[in-house]
Amino acid sequence: MKELGYQPNAAARSLAARRTHVIALIYPEVERGVGGTGGEFVRAAAEHAREQGYQLVLWPFRSDEGRQVRNLARQGMADGVLVMEVVNDDQRIRMLEEARVPYAMIGRTRDVETRPSVDIDFDATVEQALDHLVADGHTHIGFINHSQAMIDAGYGPAVRAAAAFDRMTAARGLVALNRACEDSPVVGRAVTADLLAADPELTAIVTMNELATFGVYAELQSRNLVVGQDVSVLGIVSSPGVGTLSYPPLTTMHSPGTELGRLAVDCLLSQLHPERGAVPNQLIPCVLEPGMSLGPARTRRHT
Repeated sequence: MKELGYQPNAAARSLAARRTHVIALIYPEVERGVGGTGGEFVRAAAEHAREQGYQLVLWPFRSDEGRQVRNLARQGMADGVLVMEVVNDDQRIRMLEEARVPYAMIGRTRDVETRPSVDIDFDATVEQALDHLVADGHTHIGFINHSQAMIDAGYGPAVRAAAAFDRMTAARGLVALNRACEDSPVVGRAVTADLLAADPELTAIVTMNELATFGVYAELQSRNLVVGQDVSVLGIVSSPGVGTLSYPPLTTMHSPGTELGRLAVDCLLSQLHPERGAVPNQLIPCVLEPGMSLGPARTRRHT
């Protein structure tokens, strides 16, 4: 076998075992490339699947393309499916359940009690972000979310983070402004201008939109406002790697992409191999990664 260079035939082994040893990851954003914070989820899931004897393939289906997901899954192209970019009422999940295809979500639908999932703890993440800013004396705080279209579609992170921000700022008696924003530096700059006009006393901005954050920096700097001194900026559900692309480096609440990617694979494999034992649903908060974009609140120059 060694002299002839024999390699086991994966297709033949799959037929014999009635398993493909392939896991599909539904990741709609693959059309725009796999990088940044989202790439951490994908890389971790692919690496852990490989460690467990499985290969990971990407399926770029949106939340409204449930039929395509169901049809491909029924063809036996994968033993199970991981679903990212989950919305509250996700057609893909319903179709997978109807097709009796094992799945796990990196995210959550509205009804999640009986559905296998791992996700960011958005309540704990927003709470930590606000606690950090309030400790520095900030009481006028803006929030830049994803687009209104994503919120209207029920995109879980955008909906949950916005709700947590509104609820927790109100409970603390803070002056807060919550804005939707397209994933674009140009629009991020316009939204920042709107925040500054709406509240001249604004001293801190929390962003959950990596591309828009570059526009936040550009607008502040165009007004001669020093990031970290005149206005603090904190990026949540982001990564230190993204933070280093700005100057001064952005302080981030690091998304637990690596941990969640690995947990999601374990959650799915526990269904394919019940002898491993069930993996419970889990919520994991983001962790603060210091940069240079935060500082004590001070009276801001009106511009």
